[in-house]
Amino acid sequence: MRVLLASVALGAALSLSVAAQDEDPQVAHGRQVFERQCAPCHGQGPGDDGSAMLPGTAALTEKYEGSRPGALELRSDLPAPVLSLFVRRGVGAMSPFRASELSDDDIAAIAAYLDASSAAARE
Repeated sequence: MRVLLASVALGAALSLSVAAQDEDPQVAHGRQVFERQCAPCHGQGPGDDGSAMLPGTAALTEKYEGSRPGALELRSDLPAPVLSLFVRRGVGAMSPFRASELSDDDIAAIAAYLDASSAAARE
């Protein structure tokens, strides 16, 4: 039984490793930046405080009333210029990010990641 579980775990790790190697470098960079800068508020999953969603995801879910997903990783309507507008100006409780905090290249990479993640979710 332990051998079977170890084999399954190894297979899963190898498939994740292969997927990461096949990932476009810009998408991979965008995923890393998203996880560090955006996911704490806009990621999927419950909040650390026991709430059903993270605060940014919950706010967008309420705002869009089901017309679009609240989780950014499921959104296909956030190209770099749109994302840049929200990131640079801020919106609601989200304060703006300076270029020294999040570069234009980082924003473009996040947009590429969101496009890829939303496409994967649709598959």
